[in-house]
This record gives sequence, structure tokens and C-alpha cells, in this order.
Amino acid sequence: MSSQALDQFLHSSIEELKDKGLYNVIDTLQGANGPVIRIDGKSLINLSSNNYLGLATDQRLIDASIQATKTYGAGAGAVRTINGTMDLHIELEEKLAKFKKTEAVIVYQSGFNCNMAAISAVMDGQDAILSDELNHASIIDGCRLSKAKVIRFKHSDMDDLRQQAKNARESGQYRKIMVITDGVFSMDGDIAKLPEIANIAEEFDLITYVDDAHGSGVLGAGAGTVKHFGLSDRIDFQIGTLSKAIGVVGGYVAGKKQLIEWLKLRSRPFLFSTSSPPGAIAACSAAVDILMNDHEPIEKLWSNSRYLKSGLSQLGYNVGQSETPITPCIIGDELTTQQFSKRLYEEGVYAKAIVFPTVPKGTGRIRNMPTAAHTRDMLDQVISVYEKVGKEMKLI
Repeated sequence: MSSQALDQFLHSSIEELKDKGLYNVIDTLQGANGPVIRIDGKSLINLSSNNYLGLATDQRLIDASIQATKTYGAGAGAVRTINGTMDLHIELEEKLAKFKKTEAVIVYQSGFNCNMAAISAVMDGQDAILSDELNHASIIDGCRLSKAKVIRFKHSDMDDLRQQAKNARESGQYRKIMVITDGVFSMDGDIAKLPEIANIAEEFDLITYVDDAHGSGVLGAGAGTVKHFGLSDRIDFQIGTLSKAIGVVGGYVAGKKQLIEWLKLRSRPFLFSTSSPPGAIAACSAAVDILMNDHEPIEKLWSNSRYLKSGLSQLGYNVGQSETPITPCIIGDELTTQQFSKRLYEEGVYAKAIVFPTVPKGTGRIRNMPTAAHTRDMLDQVISVYEKVGKEMKLI
């Protein structure tokens, strides 16, 4: 017999989320996650994927994955410290280090794992972390796991960061102080002020940590926001994902050789979780090859994003201050946002509502993600649907 207390908690909590427009339905895709997807037999233009460059369905990645699976098997077999490191893993890490212009790289099973692993392996209860208030949930959880004192600074407010850094340093309470920021903030699409952050870090001897999940494959000729600003020699930790622009799954930390050596010795997701399967690693390696040799997908991504952003803005939608392909359409009220997303779906556009707790209450939005795989005709259809539904709901 199940716990009555648990049953009551789950029922009341789920109903409360539904009443507030915060309940999220997870749809089932009937096929690949491309620019057009099928759900319940219905074809929809997909604007909810982080598959920025369309590589998730690229035949070169598929072929690499199939060949590696035939050669190495379906799984890695164990954690890498016991029996899980294959030459494929080493090859990918060396290739990523070259791409990111760092001494070394360590690959993890997910970008979330990177932040859980790297922050807690270096920071502890004697330390402090200065964290942008809009940092990703995985950064927040990594900070909590570290047991360091977390000091939040106002979003991209360099005056506030400098004051917090000064206070923390002059307090004499902390052995080490780290500043952490997303490179690109995923819900608004704005870019961190990395040059100013690097200057403040050098002034107060801060460890610098950039989670570049949404900058990797997008900025800096694909190498990310750190390269975009020419700061490769001034950032201690560069976190990247293999699950978005790369199109597969996983994440990595790039930095100095000694840092990566330490993470291999002390980061728990590396030590206690089986490594990524050979097929995924080989597909990631093929994607990095493409990024290093072909900039056309990145150029197509930016062209499509400018086109969609311009079209929605001209209709009168609030697309925020995005500096990247991420194109938020900020509605505000959570229930209205959910209804708007539902009507888009009915008209053939798949663009999910993003509401609290992913974004602050009252800032519900549709987060549109144009990719390199979208055609101009698809984007014209999207803009037409936005116009129809927006006028119908009196949002524009």
C-alpha cells in the first residue's frame, strides 16, 4: 500500500500547477527531431529544439555513430577510471581542446553533469561563488553541492559584481572566490559581458567559470563566447555542451591540463557514472569536424534567426533584448502563454510555452529556436501563424 501522505502531496501539487498554468505536457515525437516533426500524426514546424545547426539528423553523424557502434559496441562498459575509456573518448577530447584553444578537455555524459562535477570538485565550504542571478539551474545545483557560500549578483550588472567581489575579497572569509556566468542566457538570448567579468576577476583574483552551452556552435566561429571575445587565455573553466549545436548528447569542460587532471581524479560524475556510448562519442567527433571546417551552417543559423526576429518584431511582439538566435516572444501571464502555445500548435507551429520556474513569474514566453535546417518558406509560415493567432487573441 502506497503512502497516503505522498499520494496527497502529489495530487494537490499537480492540481495546483494545472490551476496556475504551470503544468507542462511532454509530447511524444513520432520520428526525428528536425525542422519539421510529427506528433499524434500531425506535422509541425519545430521551433522548440536546441538543434541549432541541424546536426542531429546529419547523415555524417548518423554514419559515424553506426560505424562506431558496430566496431565498439552499444555501450562503454563501465566508468572510465575502471574500464570505460576508449580511444574514441580520448580522440574527441583532444579534438575539442584544439577547437576551444585550451590545453585539455574532459567529456561528461551531459552538460548538467559538467556543472555538478566541476564546481563541486574545486569549490567547498571555505570558498565563495559569485553567481549571476539568471544562471542555469545546473549551475545553481552545482553551487549548492559544493557547499560554498553563494553570492548572487544582479544580471549582467558589472557594478554590482565588482562590489560583491570587493566585499568578498576584503572580508577575508574565503580561501577561493569564483565568478560563474552563462555565456549566453538561454531564456533571453543575451550574451554575458565577459571582457568586463575577466577584468574584475583579475582585479580581485577570482576563478572564472563560463557555461557556454548556448554559445558553443553559435558564436566565435562555433567555438563559443570566450573565443568570440578573444578571451581563451583569461577564462579558467569553459563548459560546453554536446547536446545542442553539436546535435548529440553530453558535455565537456575545457581548461588547463592540470585542471582537467584534477577533474578526472575528483569529479564525481566522471568517477561514478558509466561514460557515454561509443556511437554518441563518434557522432560528436564528426560534428566537431564539421564545425572546424565548414562555417556555412552557422551562417545559415544566423540568417534564419535575423529573419524570424525581424518578422515577429514587425508584427509587434516583444522579443526582448536577444543578441543570439534565441528568439523569445514574451507574453507575460502564464495561462495566456499556455493558451497561445496551444493555438500555435493547432495552426501547425510547435513552440512550447516557457513559464515559472524556468523564468520568473509574470514573464511567460514562447522561446523560438530557428535553426540552420529551417527553410525561408517554413519561417514565412511561422510568421503568418503568429500574425493570425496574435490578432485572434488580441496580443498584437
